[in-house]
Amino acid sequence: MLKKISVAHSPDADDIFMYYAIKFGWVTPKDAVFENIADDIESLNQATLKGEYDICAISFALYPFVKDEYALLKTAVSFGEGYGPKLIRRKETKLKRNFKVALSGEYTTNALLFRIAYPEARITYMNFLDIEKAVLDGTVDAGVLIHESILTYSSELEVEKEIWDIWIELSGGNLPLPLGGMCLRRSLPLHSAIDYENTLIKAVDVANKNRKVLAPMLLEKGLIRVDAKLLDNYLDLYANDNSVKMSEIQYKALDKLYELGYKHGFYENLIKAEDYLIPSEYEELRNK
Repeated sequence: MLKKISVAHSPDADDIFMYYAIKFGWVTPKDAVFENIADDIESLNQATLKGEYDICAISFALYPFVKDEYALLKTAVSFGEGYGPKLIRRKETKLKRNFKVALSGEYTTNALLFRIAYPEARITYMNFLDIEKAVLDGTVDAGVLIHESILTYSSELEVEKEIWDIWIELSGGNLPLPLGGMCLRRSLPLHSAIDYENTLIKAVDVANKNRKVLAPMLLEKGLIRVDAKLLDNYLDLYANDNSVKMSEIQYKALDKLYELGYKHGFYENLIKAEDYLIPSEYEELRNK
């Protein structure tokens, strides 16, 4: 009997897109069946802290808190390149230093960068789908929009600050903005972990190369919250060639994020991302 492996991802378009080559049976692991669960990113962050899933999408900012229990995967990653989450407010309003803001979760990457940039802001956390409405009805003075909402927010709102600009100011520039990735439970056997990661790498690659086929299928099944044009725009941003397998510059960006978090007291230890990957070279050595 094949082992069942839980794989949790968010319901936003890029995560669904990157996973569904597996769901549709285009790519399969050798010795397991993947069972997928979709939930908002902060719920997944919290679930990972509790060790609920075998493989889980997370905000990159969470990873230092779970590094001993989970290995960082090289694939299904989202980075911003001149774009990312947006701090928005109602038009014709001005924000005080201690403005009330809605963020999508304590462990999200945007929350880490926001808290460094705006230490006096009064933060409330809520589901990312509720943030735009909270700003519009005055429940909060501002909010940070993520996922597809960065493309679809009301004309009554405008951008106060791009999280990308905060990242550039804090990091010194020239690095992509790390947003989200995936991690895998360390207690899984190493040969299985390598296979599961390779399966996910292949799934993201297959999805990316077959976007014109896969994207309409997802839209037809009602799995995506946006229309075809917006989906295409969104996948250009967050599910592209750079999502298949992390590059050296992406590792450098992660290291800078963790350095900033450590410097500002959010992490107890300073870590380097590449020290926490699955040692896939083990499989190569075994095959020799």
